[in-house]
Amino acid sequence: MRISVLGAGAWGTALAIAAAARHDTLLWMRDAAQAASMAAQRRNLRYLPEVALPEALRVGADHDAALRHAHAGLIVIATPMAALRQRLAALPAAVPALWLCKGFEAGTGALGHEIARELRPQAAAGVLSGPSFALEVALGQPTALVAASTDAALCDAAVQAFHGETLRVYRSADPIGVEVGGAVKNVLAIATGLLDGLASHADLPQRPGLNARAALVTRGLAEMTRLGVALGARAETFMGLSGLGDLVLTATGDLSRNRRVGLLLAEGLALPDILGRLGHVAEGVYSAPTLLARARGLGVQMPIAEAVVEVLAGRLQPVHAMRQLMAREATRES
Repeated sequence: MRISVLGAGAWGTALAIAAAARHDTLLWMRDAAQAASMAAQRRNLRYLPEVALPEALRVGADHDAALRHAHAGLIVIATPMAALRQRLAALPAAVPALWLCKGFEAGTGALGHEIARELRPQAAAGVLSGPSFALEVALGQPTALVAASTDAALCDAAVQAFHGETLRVYRSADPIGVEVGGAVKNVLAIATGLLDGLASHADLPQRPGLNARAALVTRGLAEMTRLGVALGARAETFMGLSGLGDLVLTATGDLSRNRRVGLLLAEGLALPDILGRLGHVAEGVYSAPTLLARARGLGVQMPIAEAVVEVLAGRLQPVHAMRQLMAREATRES
């Protein structure tokens, strides 16, 4: 199979490395100088310097060549959410595509499948998601993903492209649920980072501990499910890889950029300084206000997400956000 991965961030690079072990794979990026550097040094020094690129992996900046390469194969869009619309619009009308980005589009509030339906209603489209740190995938450490689309053939193509000894790919016919899980877990990871950051404050009375983290993750999963079902997803999807699985990884893993944002906010750092320090996109920061707006439009209560938005905007201190959540009126669990 011929595969073109459009976008050479950490995750796009990692997935291209995995695919190149068995398929003719091309990794495309906009910057010709960056492409030349990667091709010569066989490393993505900016986003994934720890792992060498396999010799079989092609690298280039010619967009038309990348599309020709994947003719009758598979195109995977590996850009941040903010660039998904641009990349989909640049594809030929009937070419199927998968994307890796997780979040809601700023301004429109759209998920990936909604953007694809608007721009290319006749083309097969879907999302590849799940609990996956790029570095571990690039190193060949065991990982499981889910390919979700209403087009079964596209899911089959994703399995053919990426399923192997160290990377399992499951199929799903619920792209809405898979996308909502991938978007909401980033916001909840910021919340968990905030909570864990507060746990390290020795001078804080009633410091949160592991009990509080477990409660936050569980109630966050409830918020995720409520929003997903309101958008048309299946409730059971959120107990799978793209829901509970991705939430647990991103909320507790030390490689999580969104969790890191929360930890640093709890230390008192300003958000612009945190984002500058990260050097990578933390999708939860950009998705949180849009996610909350969509939830409110649907009448869905998401108090944890609301608290994260207030902290990110500087209107609420992390400790006050925790106390505000604990002070909510008692209610039924479900």
